[in-house]
Amino acid sequence: MALWTVHGNGRQLVDDAVVGSGERLSWPLTFGFGLQHLIAMFGTTTLVPLLTGFPASTTLLLSGLGTLLFLLVTRNRVPAYLGASAAFVVPMGAAVDHGGATPGALLGAIMIVGLVVFTFGVAVKALGVRLLESAMPPVVTGGIVLMIGLSLAPQTVSSFSAQPVPAAITLAVVVLATVLSRGMLRRLAVLLGVLAGWTCAALLGQVDPARLDAVARAPWFGTPEFVTPQMHLSAVPFVAPMVLVVLAELVGNVKAVGAMSGRNLDGQVGDALIGGGLATALSGAGGGSALSSHAPNVGVMAAARVYSTAACMIAAVAAVVLAFCPKFGALLGTIPVGVLGGALLVVVGVLALVGVRIWSEAGVDFADPVNLAVLGTALVAGVGDLTLSLGALRFTGLVWGSIGIVLVYPVLRGLADAVSARRDAQRPGRGWQRGQW
Repeated sequence: MALWTVHGNGRQLVDDAVVGSGERLSWPLTFGFGLQHLIAMFGTTTLVPLLTGFPASTTLLLSGLGTLLFLLVTRNRVPAYLGASAAFVVPMGAAVDHGGATPGALLGAIMIVGLVVFTFGVAVKALGVRLLESAMPPVVTGGIVLMIGLSLAPQTVSSFSAQPVPAAITLAVVVLATVLSRGMLRRLAVLLGVLAGWTCAALLGQVDPARLDAVARAPWFGTPEFVTPQMHLSAVPFVAPMVLVVLAELVGNVKAVGAMSGRNLDGQVGDALIGGGLATALSGAGGGSALSSHAPNVGVMAAARVYSTAACMIAAVAAVVLAFCPKFGALLGTIPVGVLGGALLVVVGVLALVGVRIWSEAGVDFADPVNLAVLGTALVAGVGDLTLSLGALRFTGLVWGSIGIVLVYPVLRGLADAVSARRDAQRPGRGWQRGQW
């Protein structure tokens, strides 16, 4: 039995068609969509290990293998690419500066985060969808998706501003291809925009010469460097709060894809958490950065309306190949930061609005003071990257935002409902009646 059925004739799509997770187009077109995913994740997945002191090629290899493991665990039902999580950079830096954590200790902490996420996934799968619905209703998941999307806005705008001309060309091509074109041109708008912006930057001499030299010097074949993890408590307190962020990102990915593709994927959340947890544990075991569902890749799917896991598989296999081919990796590394900023400006915006769509379809009441106070505060904390220290521990905006949305909201919701019920019970004609006693 084939892993994917061919959508239509595999070569043409009507404008409103959605390619599902179990479908694919022709392999050349699927490769093109996979390339879009590869470009979307490449910058962060190679930058994060450099910021945290891990080999970039190793993280690239393990992100590809982790994605393949995720697709296997979810049985090709949840499209996703698991890239290096930028949310881990600050807490891991704090673990080194204040806790004296070694690279091996950081990897051990990453493994622990992955195993805890895996345990949550087993619990969700065992207890069923009701656990998810009670813990993360649409008002919560919509807020998570919106926060994750908007949290990328400062970085995206900064990248755009660094090279405004090629960034503007990229943005214009992506928007025009999305709005004015039809068929495959619309679906491949991100790839077309990146190619146009990359060409513009090359003509203007805005491609970093050092990166061009790196392409010339890079060998065609190289073996990634592996690092042995160590189970040491020095890093765990700093990295442990990131469990909540990984949980929020993985659940948000499933909810976002479900909302965009018109499918109810709640039954797959347990498998997604199991797959994501195992992928992160695998990455930590081999010397790679922590992995999570990559928000830009979700935005790429939303823009193209292609949710085929075959495209995610192509991106994962390409990442594995690039890990052993430094020259191709260096070539992708020449994509100017402004070009990526121009493309992500559209992709991140689309992802953020998916969160609004989840709220809209669920009929979330924004006259409710609990919704306004908690969600508003959590979103500002997450988007503004509110970073506070508690002793030697540092908590980033995504942690605070996730705590506010996932943990504080249900508590205040329950308290508000209890107070409201008590008031209703004390009103004449409700609960007890006058003369009842």
